[in-house]
Amino acid sequence: MTNWRTLAFILLLSNSFLSRARGHGAMGDTIARVYACYLENPENPRSEACKAAVALSGAQAFYDWNEVNIADAAGRHRELIPDGQLCSAGREKYKGLDLPRADWTATALTSSAEYLFLYRVTAPHVGFFEFYVTRDSYDPTEPLKWSDLEDTPFLNVTNPAIDSANYRIPGVTPAGKSGRHLIYVIWQRSDSPEAFYSCCDVHFGEGASRHSLA
Repeated sequence: MTNWRTLAFILLLSNSFLSRARGHGAMGDTIARVYACYLENPENPRSEACKAAVALSGAQAFYDWNEVNIADAAGRHRELIPDGQLCSAGREKYKGLDLPRADWTATALTSSAEYLFLYRVTAPHVGFFEFYVTRDSYDPTEPLKWSDLEDTPFLNVTNPAIDSANYRIPGVTPAGKSGRHLIYVIWQRSDSPEAFYSCCDVHFGEGASRHSLA
């Protein structure tokens, strides 16, 4: 007969699995802050920005890189997420992602160029993606506000093609941009009210390294 210790162990494993299963993805290229810090190793990150983020949020938040979400968003992103907390989706667990810094790892981009965006996915769902870029007045050393983003997305995609690990989202990078900016990506599921959020630091022109998921 199964004793209480065995039952407790089974429940612990089940809860651990369910916790992991809730996560579904983040931008891989352009790379999201949470995924960049995960790749650096949350126990011993290399960059100063990731060190600061882990110090504030703890390492587990970055092992759960695919869970920067709101379960009942249903398109109410601006209503639910306060200014200054866009990168964490207003979640205390991910507050390190909201640190206003100019040294987050950035992906190099060319303005008005064709680009294959990759969304790293651990559980695919039907839904749509919206890509916003910051205004020319954006200051990365100030907390990110909704008003820092341009009013309309530069890219909208519904149910993009997927390979074994990524949604593949072809598009064109924003026009007229130079220097450091941020791309904010919202993935809203259409089979659920759940939505996921990615803050991707980018640099238009010289001064940043191209990232690869290899």
